Amino acid sequence: MKILNRNRQEVIVSGWMIFSLLMVMLMPLVIGLGLIIKSLPVLEEHSVFTLLFDARWSPMQGHFGFWPFIVSSFYVTVLSFVMSAPICLLAAIYLTQYARPWLLKIMQPVMDILAGIPSVVYGVWGILVIVPFVSQFLAPLLGKQSSGYCILSGAIVLAVMTIPFMLSILIEILNTIPIELKEASLSVGATLWETVKFVLLRQVSSGILASFGLGISKALGETIAVLMVVGNVAKIPDSIFTAGYPLPALIANNYGEMMSIPMYDSALMLAALILLVMVLIFNFFSRLAIAQGEIRS
Repeated sequence: MKILNRNRQEVIVSGWMIFSLLMVMLMPLVIGLGLIIKSLPVLEEHSVFTLLFDARWSPMQGHFGFWPFIVSSFYVTVLSFVMSAPICLLAAIYLTQYARPWLLKIMQPVMDILAGIPSVVYGVWGILVIVPFVSQFLAPLLGKQSSGYCILSGAIVLAVMTIPFMLSILIEILNTIPIELKEASLSVGATLWETVKFVLLRQVSSGILASFGLGISKALGETIAVLMVVGNVAKIPDSIFTAGYPLPALIANNYGEMMSIPMYDSALMLAALILLVMVLIFNFFSRLAIAQGEIRS
């Protein structure tokens, strides 16, 4: 009787685990399918090429060009990644390989606090600090004029927001390296930096690429903080000191008001679909880079 009860429990537990796994696997498909269905009205009225590469955004006149929003999203995300990735990697190396253990214990709650701060607080900080810094100091220093509400301000705020996320992952990855690997390298005469550069980083290169891919995906979807400092002007930005309008900001700014206009509503759903596809593309290339790194190693 006990054996039968155990077998029944095993079947129930296994069934729930399989069901949970299927739910996780099907969720992106369900989200994507829902966005495609909601985007069909605008896709039927306009060609995909026109929607993606037209620079005209005038919904009341029937122009739904997403190119300025795609370019703005790309600029803000890539620029924030360029600023945050080296900081995260070097800080993770220092905290795990050079610093005293007590410093890492102090930094872990600091990272948790930074990760838990609401994005609107980062946005307010961006308005009070980053926007004046860019407009009054950085832009004039480089011979530019800017209101401060620009691509660069959005990228700086976004970089600060993604640092605790990527840094936590990188620290965990570097902590998984066996201590014997480090000791073996040091024992044959390598310096600590040579050990880090040629042994430890190579050992966890796949994990580093994965953390960078997750950081880019997170940055692409951030909305409120970026929306508050990026300027929200629907035109293709010609420099990092001009205003931009990322896709998440477009959706957040307009969706509630435009639900009663079917074509506008469909266009905003298409914006969400484009954003989802961009995230999938970044993830695909990061997984490809990880696979190539594993083959070489």
